[in-house]
Amino acid sequence: MGSQPHKSWQHFKLGLVLFAGGAGLILYGAQATPLLQLPGLILMLPGIFFAAKGYLGIFANRFAQTLKASERFRDQGK
Repeated sequence: MGSQPHKSWQHFKLGLVLFAGGAGLILYGAQATPLLQLPGLILMLPGIFFAAKGYLGIFANRFAQTLKASERFRDQGK
């Protein structure tokens, strides 16, 4: 999952934009037209999915780099 950090970053940004757009529709719908809140909620769901998928990929990549660095550090001590 963490083998492609650039792709994970793209997924995270896409999810963030979708989530923010959905939140904006919900807030606008609360002030103007309540019917806009449902599309906003529907738009937020894939936003949460993409952002979580991207975040997990970024985390997996950084965790793998940390493990690799600790192995190198351990091997230097021998």
